Amino acid sequence: MVDPQYLAVHCHYYQPPRGNPFVDQPLVEEDAAPYKNWNERITAECYAPNAAINNFKSISFNLGETLAAWLDVNAPETYQKIVEAVGEHLERFSVGNAIAQGMHHTILPLSRYEDKVTQVAWGLAVFKHRFKHKPQGMWLPEMAVDEEVLCVLVDHGIEWTILSAGQVIDPPPGSGPFWVNLPGGRRIKIFVRDDHLSNDIAFNLGYFGGAGRWAREVLVPRKRDAGVLTLIATDGETFGHHWRGEEHFLHWLLTYEAHAAGYDVISLNRYAQQVQPQHTVAIREFSSWSCGHGLSRWATGCDCTPGDSTWKAALRRAMENLRFEVDAAFLDFVEPIDDVDPYALRNAYIDVVLGLIKQEEFLKHFGVSLKEEKAEALLKLVIAQFHRQRMFSSCTYFFPELNGHATVYGIANAAYCIKLTREALGIDLAESFRRDLMIARQYDVKTGKLIVGGDLFDEVVEQLEV
Repeated sequence: MVDPQYLAVHCHYYQPPRGNPFVDQPLVEEDAAPYKNWNERITAECYAPNAAINNFKSISFNLGETLAAWLDVNAPETYQKIVEAVGEHLERFSVGNAIAQGMHHTILPLSRYEDKVTQVAWGLAVFKHRFKHKPQGMWLPEMAVDEEVLCVLVDHGIEWTILSAGQVIDPPPGSGPFWVNLPGGRRIKIFVRDDHLSNDIAFNLGYFGGAGRWAREVLVPRKRDAGVLTLIATDGETFGHHWRGEEHFLHWLLTYEAHAAGYDVISLNRYAQQVQPQHTVAIREFSSWSCGHGLSRWATGCDCTPGDSTWKAALRRAMENLRFEVDAAFLDFVEPIDDVDPYALRNAYIDVVLGLIKQEEFLKHFGVSLKEEKAEALLKLVIAQFHRQRMFSSCTYFFPELNGHATVYGIANAAYCIKLTREALGIDLAESFRRDLMIARQYDVKTGKLIVGGDLFDEVVEQLEV
């Protein structure tokens, strides 16, 4: 009798926040025509059709909170089908097929320890809010990893995460799970995606001639050298958006062709529940799945984005300098208040974001009793911390254009953070931040005009004050 082999497909669903969130008008992106913006277009091309043919019931996936929140409001039928798919999987197998994700899609290895904790804690909170159970796994944004991030996952009860094969030193055959040993006697399970198969689907899907042909000619030949589990992990938008109509490829692969090729289709949560790691591996720290230069795409700029990307280093320096100033002001304010942990206070604010607690009742709910003026100042500083976290969304630094919608989103959150800090304490951090942003410069290849980060900041501030 031949031992069974398993196939899991994990889809990473995420859309970056774009534009100035503090301007009360809908985001219009002309290049998304005939739709108003890219969220609408990708929903029509990908999320809605995948939900309609029940693909969410067969895959493993994570749903970024910025996208989940948008779908909940703007495409409620599609959102509800996604949630119901997880519920059905949970009822049938005692585990769901969705996993959590860091809240703001922050590149966690570039974050300070306390920020790693906040992003993971908030990611867990939004997952429990939307899917009504605790997650077993967590997706690391861009699969960016270091040892400290894995320690934070374990400390928050996360059992496993996913890495690409290139992020693991000499991995055994197959996709795991494998143990990674961590300081203090801790360890975590990792699944390792098949990079060849995953990238083949991501970049060549439209040329396969159907799921059956791909399964016979590409998937099956790798069977001999694969382990018991083969994991394909890619952007979920691959199926329908990047490759139009190819939600049907995913459907037929998972419902028929994989079985015909001798695979049992399984979710990662189910597999982790059934199979314990037999090997221990080591990770390549400060690596990711989408930058061949480690983490440079989000730190210094590199050839992963076309054109001159040196503005990224200047922008990150400006953001880091602002982070230091804002955090220092927040910690200094909280320090004299008895029995208040500033980071626990910040982490608890997610309940306000999710609408579980009214903003005006937050401090009282947390057990903080202050005079009105001081309470108002503290609340503004906590809200500033939320927007300070949003500054570091990976997409602030991901794209080639300094003046792109996703980068402006990061700058807008910085401006709002500065505004709240000024209102709370009378400290104005705008001048130093703007000075730092003046170093972030890029020539627009289309117009030949110089784009300056400080000018983008001025535009955002003007909108805030209207």
